[in-house]
Amino acid sequence: MSAAMRSRTPDRLCAAAVDLAREAAEEAALPGTVGEHIDAVADGDRVVTHLFACNEPGYRGWRWAVTVARASRAKVVTLDETVLLPGPDALLAPEWVPWSERLRPGDMGPGDLLPTEADDLRLEPGFTGDDAPPPNSPVAEGMAAEVADSEEADVVPGSPAIQPAPRRGSIAAVAEELGMRRARVLSRYGLHSAADRWEEAFGAKTPMAQAAPATCVSCGFLTPLPGSLGQAFGVCANEFAPADGRVVSLSYGCGAHSEAAVMPKPPRPAEPVVDETVVEPLSLRPERDGGSVEETGPAEELGHS
Repeated sequence: MSAAMRSRTPDRLCAAAVDLAREAAEEAALPGTVGEHIDAVADGDRVVTHLFACNEPGYRGWRWAVTVARASRAKVVTLDETVLLPGPDALLAPEWVPWSERLRPGDMGPGDLLPTEADDLRLEPGFTGDDAPPPNSPVAEGMAAEVADSEEADVVPGSPAIQPAPRRGSIAAVAEELGMRRARVLSRYGLHSAADRWEEAFGAKTPMAQAAPATCVSCGFLTPLPGSLGQAFGVCANEFAPADGRVVSLSYGCGAHSEAAVMPKPPRPAEPVVDETVVEPLSLRPERDGGSVEETGPAEELGHS
C-alpha cells in the first residue's frame, strides 16, 4: 500500500486519543467553550487532527483543531498543535480590501488627504520645468534653438548687422500657457475613465435623458468644455436643472432645456387708429339758430367772457 493510500485512513492510536486532544483544546479555550467531538482527519502517516465544536459566542461555525502524532513503532501519542479554525459554515469577516479599492466617490471630507500612486494609470508625466525638451519629446533635437520669438524681437536703429538676436521661445512658457507645466497630467486612460463615469451619471441612457424633450447639445444653458472633452461633454449652467454645475454629456437632457417650453410673450395692445381721411368742421362761433343765444345780441367768441 502506498503512502498516499495509508494517509487517507487515520492512525488507530492517534484517532483514539480523543481525550488527549480535548484536554489540549480546553487548555487553550475559555472554560466551557469546547463542544462535542466532530471528526478525526488524517493529515499523514500517524498524524491525525481532531475537530471539536466551538461554543464561544461570536465564533459560530468555528472548530478547535488539535493535531496529534506518534513516532514510527511508538505506542505513545503526543500533542502537535492546537488552533481555532473556521468550518464550512463559519461566520467570517469580509475579505480584506486595500483602502485604494474601498474608496468611493463622496468619501472624502474636509482635511482628508488622498495620495496617488506613482504608477497611477490615470496620470502620466507632465513637463518637468526645464527649458530643454525631454528625451521623448516630439520636438526634434535642435529645433527649439532654431525657433525664435520674432514677434517680440527688439529693433534698434541702424543696420541689420547690429540688431540684437531675437529671444528664443521658452518651452516652460509655452507649457505653462497650454496648462502642461505640471508634474503629472491626465493620461488617455484617465481621460477615458472620466468620460465613462460622466456618461454613466449624466448620459443618454439615464431615465432623465430618456424623458427629456431635447438633448443638451441644443440647450442654451450648456457651457462647452475646452479641448477634446468638448466634443462630447459640457457643463450645465441652469440653476434649476438637476445637473447644474455638473459635467454632462451632449446627448444628456432634462426638462429644464432652454427651448423645452418657451413662455409666450404677453400680447401688446393695438396701436390707436386715427382716421385722418374724414374731416369734421368745427366752428369757432355759435350758429344763429342754435342754442339759447338771442338773435339780437352781439356775436361772442367761444370761451370765457
